Amino acid sequence: MRRVAVPADMELVEVFGQYDRKARFLRKHFGVDISVVDDEIWIVGDNDENIAKVESVISEMIQMTQEGHLLSWDEFRYLVQQYSNGEKKEGDRRSEVERSLRLVGSRIKPKTRGQEYYVKAMMENEIVFAIGPAGTGKTYLAVAMAVDHLKLGKVQRIILTRPAVEAGEKLGYLPGTFLEKVDPYLRPLYDALMDMLNPDRVQFYKERGIIEIVPLAYMRGRTLNNSFIILDEAQNTTYQQMKMFLTRIGFNSRAVITGDITQIDLDGGKDSGLVEVQKILKGIDGVKFVYLDESDVVRNPLVKLIVKAYEEFERKNKR
Repeated sequence: MRRVAVPADMELVEVFGQYDRKARFLRKHFGVDISVVDDEIWIVGDNDENIAKVESVISEMIQMTQEGHLLSWDEFRYLVQQYSNGEKKEGDRRSEVERSLRLVGSRIKPKTRGQEYYVKAMMENEIVFAIGPAGTGKTYLAVAMAVDHLKLGKVQRIILTRPAVEAGEKLGYLPGTFLEKVDPYLRPLYDALMDMLNPDRVQFYKERGIIEIVPLAYMRGRTLNNSFIILDEAQNTTYQQMKMFLTRIGFNSRAVITGDITQIDLDGGKDSGLVEVQKILKGIDGVKFVYLDESDVVRNPLVKLIVKAYEEFERKNKR
């Protein structure tokens, strides 16, 4: 049997949810019995390993609740999955990176070891490349880090950019200005910002040039000082575009470049700037490459299975 103390100022509904939904899931998933005795949660069962895992899950849930973060159902399921699969072990509480990082309050934090490494890299390096499949939090965590830097006064503005690989003939027939034509390509960046800032605040920052969301083509000829710059979908940059972007970085600025080198959409067999830059900048101090994989996918659990299935198919068919 294991016991977990419940803080006096905490309601159990905050930990287990309405109708003890999370407790009922833990009972069924791990085959244990969970009960509340006075100010303690008692965990009883026949499998010591599962009892220890449940204790770790509940302890981490309590810790996160104390920090003001009420776990959603998906976050709870993901936490259970980490302990079930051995990605986290007994006593493996959230790291110093997670505890020290307060991205947009306490709501957004790294959820996997790969994401922890990624966040730590952004803290310690001026230029970070994050390469990995969809759903690993590459863009989302970069935007959160940028907002954090802006709120703490470490930078004066945020610049979000991505290439519009079809900004030529396919978009040329659409009505509106160039920015209106490429707006769909920039929408994921808006979505990430809206999750972290009040829409009115985003609009206020945009009107004053504190936040810019622009196509990569608008970066040419600029020098970006005191800025947090994010280049998203960088696998769709050419060699020259990547070089152009990296030479825009000015004093007291940080840059995060994200992309998935398995999803290159460049026409005409052009080489991806993100592929080439791994060889060019390897070993330079202040530049860090972070590689995420399917174990870092934090979207719907099906996304992880889809990513893995595609990787296996491409490996077998040498695609």
